[in-house]
Amino acid sequence: MSLDDGMREALDMFVTEARDLVQQLEEGLLEMEGQPPGGDAVNAIFRAAHTIKGSSGLFGLTDLVSFTHVVETVLGSVREGQLPVTPGLVSALLPCVDHISSLIEGIPEGRLEPDGNQAATGARLLGGLEPYLSESAAPVAVAAEAGPAADSAWHLELRFGPDCLRNGMDPLSFLRYLSSLGQVTAVVTDTDRLPEAAEMDPETCYLGFEVDLTTAAPKSEIEAVFDFVREDSDIRITPAESSLDAYVTAIRAMPENDRIGDVLVTSGAVTEQEMAEALRVQQERAVREKTQPVPIGEILIEQGIVPRAIVDAALSKQRRTTETRSSQDTRTIRVDAGRLDKLIDLVGELVIAQSSTGVAGGTVSEAQSEVMRLVDEVRHSALSLRMVPIGTTLRRFERVVRDVCMELGKEVSLVITGGDTEMDKALVERISDPLLHLVRNSLDHGIEQAAERRRHGKSAQGTLRLNAYHDAGNIVIEVTDDGRGLDRDRILAKAVERELIAPDAVLTDPEVYNLIFEPGFSTAATVSNLSGRGVGMDVVKRNVGALRGSIEVETTRGIGTTIRIRLPLTLAIIDGFLVGVGPSSFIVPLDRVTECVELPPGQLGRECMNLRGEVLPFIRLRQLFHIPGAEARRQSVVIVEQSGQRTGLVVDNLLGELQTVIKPLGVLFSRVKCISGSTILGNGEIALILDVGPLIADHSDREVALLGV
Repeated sequence: MSLDDGMREALDMFVTEARDLVQQLEEGLLEMEGQPPGGDAVNAIFRAAHTIKGSSGLFGLTDLVSFTHVVETVLGSVREGQLPVTPGLVSALLPCVDHISSLIEGIPEGRLEPDGNQAATGARLLGGLEPYLSESAAPVAVAAEAGPAADSAWHLELRFGPDCLRNGMDPLSFLRYLSSLGQVTAVVTDTDRLPEAAEMDPETCYLGFEVDLTTAAPKSEIEAVFDFVREDSDIRITPAESSLDAYVTAIRAMPENDRIGDVLVTSGAVTEQEMAEALRVQQERAVREKTQPVPIGEILIEQGIVPRAIVDAALSKQRRTTETRSSQDTRTIRVDAGRLDKLIDLVGELVIAQSSTGVAGGTVSEAQSEVMRLVDEVRHSALSLRMVPIGTTLRRFERVVRDVCMELGKEVSLVITGGDTEMDKALVERISDPLLHLVRNSLDHGIEQAAERRRHGKSAQGTLRLNAYHDAGNIVIEVTDDGRGLDRDRILAKAVERELIAPDAVLTDPEVYNLIFEPGFSTAATVSNLSGRGVGMDVVKRNVGALRGSIEVETTRGIGTTIRIRLPLTLAIIDGFLVGVGPSSFIVPLDRVTECVELPPGQLGRECMNLRGEVLPFIRLRQLFHIPGAEARRQSVVIVEQSGQRTGLVVDNLLGELQTVIKPLGVLFSRVKCISGSTILGNGEIALILDVGPLIADHSDREVALLGV
């Protein structure tokens, strides 16, 4: 099957939307286990499967259509209450979702038909669904609304846009697909727009069609057939005269106190998309004409969406007339990630240019101050475009927890909090793998089997918590289990056995627990498919470190373990604190700075000072980076905090806060410790950005080494 550019663009759009629908399918199936029959989750996943099937049919993806149709049939049985939701049913449907995803992911690679392995997998999965197909009391009607149960007659007025053919869409393919939904009883071709032969453009669509269709499918399914041409076409679908009585009867049988919009949508005479469009027209007209909104029923009749008889039946159902509420759906737009990154880069250059105006000397005019304020607002707005809720990423672990628990024979409840916490999209994509390792380790090593939990007075079902929240300019992600906790003595023994530490070494609890992140370190007695090989946790720490983050471990034996990942909100621009040491300049991330004090004179011996009764170790940046020149007569100490540990950085000058555009160091400097990047100052000079976590850790290691000597 060859595709022209127009069809390829439409197919790419289909793949993008289908991926979101597959994600909804998986999340809905996992949620469905805990809901009564006919719950919201069942309706949502039925609509998702239905949309995938209908859209794929437009592109001739027959294998995807036929496979999804079987899944949709099973979901229809569940939706109608004919089939109970059981763990076995969900376990049979989840691999089917994976197979649908596999078929969709092959489309961008040019595989419009399944290969041999996919075909065999599909046949095996359909065989697994056969018991559930046979259990249904009757063939499942593909219905999304509570309309008339029998076949309904519809009249379709199709006026395709002039550019339909140029966009790769064949109007006849839509007519052929309609015959798969039911029986096309009449087709009349509208030639009113057809010009003279001499003026005719072979790539322009001039024809329209009037179609009579008899089908058991709901209006929403018929409407979905035309999703890819709706924007530039006039598509009207109304009940035929022979079906009016059935809809009026259904409306009269509905409960009282429904708004007219709810009545019409529930009856199936109007789809949600048509209602949303009518509400939009209603609001625009009211604003434009500065009058009270026209009744929504009149707009639906005016647009030819529904006959007056059905609207009158819905109006009579209401006890009183109420003003229709406008749609509150959030409107979104898809933006290519490359364009967004380009915008962030340009904003970074704008920030640098802004800082250069501040060092040009002289006073800053009111106009310049206003420009600087606007630049700051643009920066925050641009960065917010890349901020996405982390909840989508966290919810993906529902499937992981379910599959792992079935493999291990454990009962674990996953609790997700803070899903609306936002972070940089680039961070979200790169934190998934580290979180996967932590979740699998908690399930395998942390949470005990049900019998063991009962012996220790715990509930048979364990709990795994994923929590996200903002803290001091960072995002914190916690993975907490109520399992057995880490065994300190066992970790120490294993570390001595692997010669990671000396047998007589004295370590604090955090130092002991950080040993689990050493390469190849594992205390597991056996190796399983999930863990025990000593790989994974070191990768977690390395990946988190690459994101300028840190990782902490809190554990109590017999109570549970919390692993806390702390990450910056964004990888592009940060608020920094500029300091000078001799001719060199450094940026300290502002969220790490707690205060600045003057270095007391005459500091001798070990590198520490008395800060209001607290012993504060400090690091002389001049010595650390071998910066030549004499020390300043008066030096300052920038106090930073990392993972609860406070340390001072001795510098010559405090130069103030600065919006810092992070520039990567490049491959040549990729192994440089204590430096996470660089930035360009307003005067054109380069300043290095300090990586506070490794800086403090490296200083502590050197202090321990000196004490050992």
